[in-house]
Amino acid sequence: MTYTVLIHESDEGFAASVPGLPGCHSQGETEAEALANIRDAIREYLDVVKELAATAGARQVAVEV
Repeated sequence: MTYTVLIHESDEGFAASVPGLPGCHSQGETEAEALANIRDAIREYLDVVKELAATAGARQVAVEV
């Protein structure tokens, strides 16, 4: 899957967030590091969502848009 990632440069490095996944943020000293970290954050975010859905008794269905 592809997600839009917003990158913000500051004095401390780079911050990354995913608008489509509320609360999914990361950072890094370089842009490349921030992007690598946000990839990991996205994977972990999706794993948690999947786990929460399973424990709530929900089932997963794919919908093409």
